[in-house]
Amino acid sequence: MLKTIKPKGWVVALYLFVPVALFVFTVFMPLITAFVYSFFEWKGGPKKTFIGIDNYVMLITDKTFWEAFWHNIYLVVVCIIGQVGIAFVLVLMINSKLVKFKGVHRTFGFFPSTIAAVCIGLIWNMIYHYQYGIINWFLKLIGKPDLCKVWLNEPSLVMLLVSIPLIWQYIGYYMVIIMSAIASIDTEIFESAEIDGANGFQRAIYIVLPLIKNTMIVCMTLCIAGNMKAFDNIYVMTAGGPGTSSMVMAMYGYQISFNQSNMGYGSCISVGIFVLSLLVIGGSQRILNCFTKEKD
Repeated sequence: MLKTIKPKGWVVALYLFVPVALFVFTVFMPLITAFVYSFFEWKGGPKKTFIGIDNYVMLITDKTFWEAFWHNIYLVVVCIIGQVGIAFVLVLMINSKLVKFKGVHRTFGFFPSTIAAVCIGLIWNMIYHYQYGIINWFLKLIGKPDLCKVWLNEPSLVMLLVSIPLIWQYIGYYMVIIMSAIASIDTEIFESAEIDGANGFQRAIYIVLPLIKNTMIVCMTLCIAGNMKAFDNIYVMTAGGPGTSSMVMAMYGYQISFNQSNMGYGSCISVGIFVLSLLVIGGSQRILNCFTKEKD
């Protein structure tokens, strides 16, 4: 028999060194660089002026930044309900015995998440367009032209309107994750519940959810992380307008850094986004873990 040759520790370390080094360089180096630049007044040229924590003092009192932060929180809440919640309901429907061609449903459900975010923004921008958008066309078709609006110019509606494309794009992404979790559940459990008289709603709440709770926590964490750095769709659709009604943190950092050429303060905003995102993700995980322990 052939003996199994175990690799030495230095060989394993050598193989891991390159990917770990690339990861550190691409993830941590930009963060460290932004942290260093955040202590300077820097307009993007060779001249930098050290100003200490002045940028951070300005950030704490920056009303636009905190408005953008709460817009991100709004996106997080709406998208958890819209992306993860709707994905869970659709998975239960697709897994029903009444539904045929399950593979087709999975494919078409996942397809929007493969489209570039910029293209999604352009598509929905046309849907909301005042002259040739499908919403105003439908309102005119049913005899309600007085309800037609320049939809993305409505400050009270714009955050909901830019959330809808995000929800539509990533429902299929979470469907695939939830489907893989439900597929690992023994079918005998569902058969026993059905024999005992449990309806579809009871099976979903009392059987499926408890068994895939860890997967649901992962989905919610991914959803929170993704929406705390939302940028592409909203930039294409509204660029943060009207005014700052749809401004999010990443877009505000972009505008300060490149439109106003204030790289020092833009770096400070980037550090603020990183810290706040960690706090929101960590806090949400703590709440979700406490909630699931109480259920247990």
